[in-house]
Amino acid sequence: MDANVVRKWSSSNNIISTVQAALRLLLMAVFLGSLLMWIMAPTNTYKQSARLLIYTLPILFVAAMGCFYLHMGKKLKNDKMASSCRNPRFASWKKPMLIKGPLGIVSRVELAFLIMFIALLAWTFATYISNYFAKINPNSAAAQGEKVWQSKLDSTALTLGLVGNICLAFLFFPVTRGSSLLPLFGLTSENSIKYHIWLGNITMTLFTTHGICFIIYWAVTNELSQMLKWEKIGVSNLAGEIALVTGLAMWLTTIPRIRRKFFELFFYTHYLYIIFMIFFILHVGISFCGMMLPNFYLFVVDRYLRFLQSQRNVRLLSARVLPCETIELNLGKSLGLSYNPLGIMFINVPSISKLQWHPFSITSSSNLEPNKISIVIKSEGSWTKKLYQMLSSPSSLDRLEVSVEGPYAPASKDFLRYDTLVMVSGGSGITPFISIIRELIYMSTKHNYKAPKVILICSFKNSSELTMLDLILPISGTPSDNSNLKLQIEAFVTREKEPKTDNIKPIKAIEFNPHAKDAPLSSILGPKHWLWLGMIIGSSFVIFLILLGIITRYYIYPIDHNSNTIFSTTWRSVINVLVICTCIVMTASAAVFWNKRQNDIETSQVQNMEGTTGSPSSYDMQLESHPHQSLSQATNVHYGGRPDLRRMLLEYNGSSTNVFASGPKRLRQAVATICSSGLADNMHFESISFSW
Repeated sequence: MDANVVRKWSSSNNIISTVQAALRLLLMAVFLGSLLMWIMAPTNTYKQSARLLIYTLPILFVAAMGCFYLHMGKKLKNDKMASSCRNPRFASWKKPMLIKGPLGIVSRVELAFLIMFIALLAWTFATYISNYFAKINPNSAAAQGEKVWQSKLDSTALTLGLVGNICLAFLFFPVTRGSSLLPLFGLTSENSIKYHIWLGNITMTLFTTHGICFIIYWAVTNELSQMLKWEKIGVSNLAGEIALVTGLAMWLTTIPRIRRKFFELFFYTHYLYIIFMIFFILHVGISFCGMMLPNFYLFVVDRYLRFLQSQRNVRLLSARVLPCETIELNLGKSLGLSYNPLGIMFINVPSISKLQWHPFSITSSSNLEPNKISIVIKSEGSWTKKLYQMLSSPSSLDRLEVSVEGPYAPASKDFLRYDTLVMVSGGSGITPFISIIRELIYMSTKHNYKAPKVILICSFKNSSELTMLDLILPISGTPSDNSNLKLQIEAFVTREKEPKTDNIKPIKAIEFNPHAKDAPLSSILGPKHWLWLGMIIGSSFVIFLILLGIITRYYIYPIDHNSNTIFSTTWRSVINVLVICTCIVMTASAAVFWNKRQNDIETSQVQNMEGTTGSPSSYDMQLESHPHQSLSQATNVHYGGRPDLRRMLLEYNGSSTNVFASGPKRLRQAVATICSSGLADNMHFESISFSW
């Protein structure tokens, strides 16, 4: 390569890196300023009139600018960046601190933020209580016809609700799958679900106590009729009680035992969040929703984009049915859709259920397989069992209608920072690691890149599950020579003492004939997804402010005259919610429509490629031989025992080692215990759980 070209490329990357660093500092400054507003909220200097704008604008600004930051980051060569960052900063903060407990596996940095968040809640509660109690004395209580303790109970109940609002302000961030905020902190929606669970439990504890305290207060003051009041101005008690009841219904179904046994009940009950949020807003009024509005606003944007994407049927090209009640689905994808390993996507099969969406790990590499995306599904629940029965039946399907949301993947390839990758899995927990291996195969062959050494330690119950190793290599015609990749596989069959291959059925390959209207999977906003998302967030909120100003000036003001005592609080809240939803729908629909032409062009390109490369059936020979031939030398199979994880992990500990654990809870806890024991200073741990 010409030296001038190299210098220009390096200079361009340096400029982008500098701009990214400046943007990061700007975003952090705005974010810290927003946190300062939360800290100031319970003080006397706080102005209620500025709530909506003060709380909402900074967070939406960070989200919009974060989109531009991520868009610029895609222009950098992540592979080069990762190779030059072999020693991750702050890696020690990511080591597990709490392993066995109700919170799950918690790292040091997670525990630090949790403690700070609890401290914020405690400080807010104490400040509010101090301010309220300072105004309560026997004379003030007697003026209200109450005793002092009754007035204090009233203030305590109100304070609990105000503190609960802080938790609600964060509740929807972890479940906003396409959010730009999570990648800024190195997070994904999948590994952030536990934060949603923590916040949900704290929120409902505070709101439930808030409601109980008010009921007790009304009972002792002989005002139980207040429970049925829906005030024209101010707080509506009945709306709050409806919100609380729906929240309790969702909360009860999240109990682990109920969720495991009755997952569909948990799934459908969670749709009550719509009723919960509507009646919460009607309960407190839109002016008091400023704190929680940003996270719900971003969630609505994401939810509507997911809705638009889910309306299209995706081209299902082929499938592999394994004897261990596992299937691999291969779907067509546009060439412009790229993603990093360890991603997931949500699948809907209308012939099984039109409402149920289930997440599965992506096993393909967008670089190694540019026109295909694959997932692996283990038959465990009722939905997956029905799908397996459909595909494994003797009468093969000609076409299966499938809809997709996603993919959702990490913003960077952090695993490339390490010299050694140790991946420990149990059962179907191997599926996230397949995408990493395929990506490393591509990098080692295409970029002459010195890939890290890879050790895969996988445990299976019986010999039939060993066929999941056949999924490591793709079946497409794409070159997948893994000779440059240092791969070692240690497979353990725990319930058999010797190989049993007599009753193992061969892998079944299925070729589908997609409908002409079935489209390859593509980003709903095209290749410049982050750029368009930032424009949607920014423009929709600006339009909302403009429309709200017009409505206030020419509709509300002539009635209320800024007195806040005439125009209904409920109707004001309804108008705000409708305007917000309208602005989001308008801007998001316009962005999707603008990108539709580009998606149609990519669809025709993929269809032409499918016509020239041949059908999956042309690779039937590879299905049986190629994976075994390529991986046999790297694979050691052990029967009748479990892996000695402590010995193996300490043996593989190098100068910089990243350990992934995926599978059953006990396995992840065991690996986390070893990595945090202090015996391996250079060993970094990452847990991959199926929290969804």
